[in-house]
Amino acid sequence: MARTKHISRKKRLGKAIKSCVAAPYWALLKRFGKRRVYRWRLNPQMRRHWRRNKLKK
Repeated sequence: MARTKHISRKKRLGKAIKSCVAAPYWALLKRFGKRRVYRWRLNPQMRRHWRRNKLKK
């Protein structure tokens, strides 16, 4: 990726980083009641990878 980016792109990347957080562990225990559960089970649609999922331009 380019070193210099437009400010609007930087804003989108910052928002994506903040929204790309897994569910808290206590919520998983409350929902599923067992320990061997992936943290992305509660909000898998938020999961993003820099190479696989792109942000809208």
